[in-house]
Amino acid sequence: MSEAGNRRGSRAWDESDVRIRPNKKGSRPRTKNRPAYEEAETGRVVTVDRGRYTTVVDEDTPDERIVIAARARELRRSAVVAGDLVALVGDLSGGPDSLARLVRIEERRTVLRRSADDTDPVERVVVANADQLVIVVAAANPEPRTGFIDRALVAAYDAGIEPLLCITKADLRDPAPLLANYEHLDLRVIISRTDEGVGIEATSDDGESARLSHGAVDALRDELDGQVSVLLGHSGVGKSTMVNALTGSTRATGGVNAVTGRGRHTSSSALALKAADAAPGTWIIDTPGIRSFGLAHVDADRILKAFPDLEPGTERCERGCRHDGNAVDCGLDSYVEEGLAGDSGPVRLASLRRLLTAGIADPRGSAHDAKELGQQ
Repeated sequence: MSEAGNRRGSRAWDESDVRIRPNKKGSRPRTKNRPAYEEAETGRVVTVDRGRYTTVVDEDTPDERIVIAARARELRRSAVVAGDLVALVGDLSGGPDSLARLVRIEERRTVLRRSADDTDPVERVVVANADQLVIVVAAANPEPRTGFIDRALVAAYDAGIEPLLCITKADLRDPAPLLANYEHLDLRVIISRTDEGVGIEATSDDGESARLSHGAVDALRDELDGQVSVLLGHSGVGKSTMVNALTGSTRATGGVNAVTGRGRHTSSSALALKAADAAPGTWIIDTPGIRSFGLAHVDADRILKAFPDLEPGTERCERGCRHDGNAVDCGLDSYVEEGLAGDSGPVRLASLRRLLTAGIADPRGSAHDAKELGQQ
């Protein structure tokens, strides 16, 4: 080997001879340490629209204002819904074309959830931080569905939210038979009868009129004062009319299709509104008219908790009984037959078993809703 070759072969290599190609995605090292955003301000989400979050900052102060925010990238997998309290940074002026950044969802007191249907394992958050759920049904036009009421009650009890049943259009049909199904529950009920005097009247584009009585509006104001309340109901039951009466807003109202008997959707997203002439912290969250309320996220024991009139009967059951009607010796059968659950016991038991099996039964109960599952 030549002398030059020996010199090259015997060269002492060091770190200056190593070439490192730059990272195409950037040179900053990755870290799991996220900023604490200790200086962030708290806002309440009032509605969500195509990636923009409308929030209220400095609530109930002279500086209260609306701030529009975009969600930070690290929260892209987290659902943000009406009622959420969130941490905001950036431009919080609320001025035209200003945009803040939503960097954190604060801990939720309550979460109202549903699934698309009874087989869908994916939970869908409806609203957050609600104190009570107002279940709105009409005595007629559209027909009330006990299956929907039962599902809403299960969701409310499961979320730790107090339920309240509001029946509109009671002048069209006596709501007593419907209420008989819930006489054993400690359930607050408000009934709107137009013969008590119309408190508010609204007419939709197709001429359909919706009315709420003075008594019902006043009773609702008393029940909702100082609370965060979410209104849930099918389209056409007068829910948006009720929201308008309580908040002074102008949410669109819709009628009922004369052919299908179903209400027309008049709102497409949940919206939190401040109640007029009410105590600070009084919010009403209007939800889109809903056609289904899946309970796939609620297990059987928690569903049973929504039937306190039937639950004592389970003490008669054998261990491991599913209470779904397939067991030969389910204690609920004898409990109901002996009248211990009241006159509505058979109907209530049938409703419970529909929920436990997501089966097909009463066309005006859960089965009727089941045909529409996934449409909303």
